[in-house]
Amino acid sequence: MSQDTQDKSPNRRVTIRDVARLAEVSIGTASKAMNAGGRLRQETRDKVMRVAKEIGYRPNDLAQSLHRARSRTVGILTNDSFGRFSFPIIRALEERLADQGVAVFMCNATDDPARERQHIDQLLGKRIDGLVVTARRSDRRPAILVGGIPVIYVFSQADDPDALCLLPDDEGGAVLASEHLIGLGRTRIAHITGPEHFEAVQLRHRGFSRALERAGLKSDLFLSGPWSEEWGRDAVAKLFDGADAPRPDALFCGNDQIARGAAEALRDRGIAVPKDVAIVGFDNWLVMTEAARPPLTSIDMNLPALGREAGERLLAMISGERETGTRRLPATLVVRQSTVES
Repeated sequence: MSQDTQDKSPNRRVTIRDVARLAEVSIGTASKAMNAGGRLRQETRDKVMRVAKEIGYRPNDLAQSLHRARSRTVGILTNDSFGRFSFPIIRALEERLADQGVAVFMCNATDDPARERQHIDQLLGKRIDGLVVTARRSDRRPAILVGGIPVIYVFSQADDPDALCLLPDDEGGAVLASEHLIGLGRTRIAHITGPEHFEAVQLRHRGFSRALERAGLKSDLFLSGPWSEEWGRDAVAKLFDGADAPRPDALFCGNDQIARGAAEALRDRGIAVPKDVAIVGFDNWLVMTEAARPPLTSIDMNLPALGREAGERLLAMISGERETGTRRLPATLVVRQSTVES
């Protein structure tokens, strides 16, 4: 078979030799142009890149990673199999990294330390340039020790003061929710939330109490239970059925599931929302906020912003910057009919 016939074979892999031959440069020059290295005239570099694109040349990623000591890949480790919190973060993170030509490998550890270690070993075997650790809740976890590559915790935090952790501002979000209700003239505001051992619950309660104290209001209506619609309904029964004390005129709920359950329970009792009782949830989970009747005002943790920031910080760390500490990104209030009648 002749060389010309081989060159025309549809199954033959296009090589750097083909690029060099058609661009009329040496193989070394073609390689420098493709790897953005060496001192070349811009017109030479442009010509090589144009020829490579025309003939469909794709560099060997492994060879390039060995050449530049980078794989242009990043690992993502999560335990959030449902994806309620991690997926918006990962989507935005992946988009930001893709802008720089960086691909991601995602692994789900499902709260299994042995499986997590296995995933980490596999990711390191792929020569990843960095690791992002995320979770379904932002409580502290043991630090991941890999050595040699940067690690960022997003919607997760490590028990290591030298780690970089990116988190939503739970306390600030609670202040926003409480000040919104206070601004509507509500004076007896109850806080119905999740299990007290969660850090997010503690921070949101602290923000709620701080906002009420600043307004000269009492913050003694606090009920803690499961993260569920059923708990929202049960909490309303505790607050409104046969109570001697004045009923609340507003509810700040620790998440949107609790808020939706509370709204249903109030409607069952003929209590109008928001006329009689205004409700604010937390998370801005559209599955809950838009399905509720009325639609729920809620605090948005801006998870995509967390993902983009994680991408920015990781790229900087891969380039050699050193970053540590805990950073909390601001939340926003999304107003709907559960607090303001349309």
